[in-house]
Amino acid sequence: MKNRMPLLTASQMDEAQRQAAEALSAGPRKGVFGPFIAMMRSPELMDRFQRVGEYLRFNHTLPTRLNEFAMLVTARHTTNQFEWAVHHPIAIKAGVSPETVDSVGRGERPESMAEDEAVVYDFCAEMLATHHVSDGTYERALAKFGEKGVVDLIGTVGYFIAICLVMNVAGTPAPQTDVAPLQPIRR
Repeated sequence: MKNRMPLLTASQMDEAQRQAAEALSAGPRKGVFGPFIAMMRSPELMDRFQRVGEYLRFNHTLPTRLNEFAMLVTARHTTNQFEWAVHHPIAIKAGVSPETVDSVGRGERPESMAEDEAVVYDFCAEMLATHHVSDGTYERALAKFGEKGVVDLIGTVGYFIAICLVMNVAGTPAPQTDVAPLQPIRR
């Protein structure tokens, strides 16, 4: 895939882009990379997105393990190599089993997950497939995570769908890692 929107050099940036890059670099991300390389073309949008993403990545109500798991389900849904490569090791380090991660990577519902992972997987998979969730799926998520947790989970999936689509269209390459790239899912 061709990288359609490579990193801008300082001389290619206008003042708004320079300010956005400086703000991003001063935050927890410490630099312009991944989706923000393409989003630099719209610095105000990038700034707003990165603030939402900062909340969802670093201040989320769900445990990191579940949040990272939701990101992997979303990356798999969009076949986004960048987010898969970045969040694969983070999810495992946070406690998602490698077998569970591998199943998601193959586009399969993992057979053995923790109960809370199953709630996240089912909620995310149903929402991504139907753009809605059934009453039963909603009630299980509500009972496990409360309303704020459900909204944060929806927000995580929505944010990462947008980020993944930006990178897929821009041709943002995945970082060099030991994580095997996602294969297309035949539907």
